[in-house]
Amino acid sequence: MNAFIRIEESPTRATDGFSLSPLLDTGLEPVFWVPKRLGASSYWWGHVPFAHWLVAALHPQVIVELGTFNGVSFSAFCEAMRRLHIPGRCYAVDTWADAEHYGMVDDSIFLDLGDFCRNEFGGIAELVRTTFDEALVNFSDGSIDLLHIDGPHSYEGVKAEFEKWLPKMSRQGVMLFHDINLRETGFGVWKLWDELKGQYPHFELLHANGLGIVAVGSSVPEAITHLQALPSAQMYKLRERFALIGAHWEALDRHRRKS
Repeated sequence: MNAFIRIEESPTRATDGFSLSPLLDTGLEPVFWVPKRLGASSYWWGHVPFAHWLVAALHPQVIVELGTFNGVSFSAFCEAMRRLHIPGRCYAVDTWADAEHYGMVDDSIFLDLGDFCRNEFGGIAELVRTTFDEALVNFSDGSIDLLHIDGPHSYEGVKAEFEKWLPKMSRQGVMLFHDINLRETGFGVWKLWDELKGQYPHFELLHANGLGIVAVGSSVPEAITHLQALPSAQMYKLRERFALIGAHWEALDRHRRKS
């Protein structure tokens, strides 16, 4: 599957009107997949279509997520791996015991996600119930292709995780940071993101609290590094379209929260 994103400046006109062939491009199929984890509440729903596309573009062998909670983002990564028949593994690292931020007072969320992953993804997915520091020894240097950091949200906390896990990244390594566009008390991911943008090739989505994509490896696929090279008008258009597609899943999540 060719996951390269190209945005035409003007539509291609067919003999009988405007061509709809770009919508049938197989490289766009992951963007329109219906996710399996519907019903789980999360502020990550708006980025699920991009997560599907990213896995298609990167073809990672090892995905690690730091901070999983209900597993919406983790399930998006696993689902893309399964649909695309990528022979890799996905690891979710969390204690599932954060009563302060998520109100987790029992094992119900962990058990529900575990059952879901076993039923939907089988051996692709593994829940690693431990702290981020304890999980470090379970991964060799240079072994992780895609790392999603969505645990600590203070500047000091997220920066510490970035520095600890950076040696674990492979030559095609890509890191994701959620909440880069959230500037509230206790949230400092935006500050680290501003620093990383000056050091690595990057791309950012601004909807759904923001998602930062940084290419830390030396041989990241062109489909991903190409994002930073887009002219400003095309970059704006791409962000807008991912936001519009993601808004559908956000709306379903909001409806569920109110019901």
